[in-house]
Amino acid sequence: MRGPPGSYILFLRLPRDERITVGRMGTFAFPAGLYAYVGSALGGWEARVNRHIYGGAKTHWHIDYLRAKAMIEGALVIEYPERLECRINRAITRVSIEVAPGFGSSDCNCLSHLHLLKASYDN
Repeated sequence: MRGPPGSYILFLRLPRDERITVGRMGTFAFPAGLYAYVGSALGGWEARVNRHIYGGAKTHWHIDYLRAKAMIEGALVIEYPERLECRINRAITRVSIEVAPGFGSSDCNCLSHLHLLKASYDN
């Protein structure tokens, strides 16, 4: 095992509207804004989150495609031996807009594990 297991929320900021091709999923329109991506790493969260933050040698996960255009704002990690990502994901849907159906959720029944966070105030 490469560190403690856990689930995480990765926060990314997309500075401008982008059309991004996400592997075989196709091309999606991503509005500028703050995104939350929910994932899990039962084999060790530290290596996974660091890979998302610093990049990897090749594109592997859906988030890698967005990561190429977005800036990392931070991450929230929950160390826990069981997979919590779908529970966390359901909670985030209350304050977000799900984008890119199937994004990060090919192994579960969630619509998407990527969310555009809604502002609760006007700028």
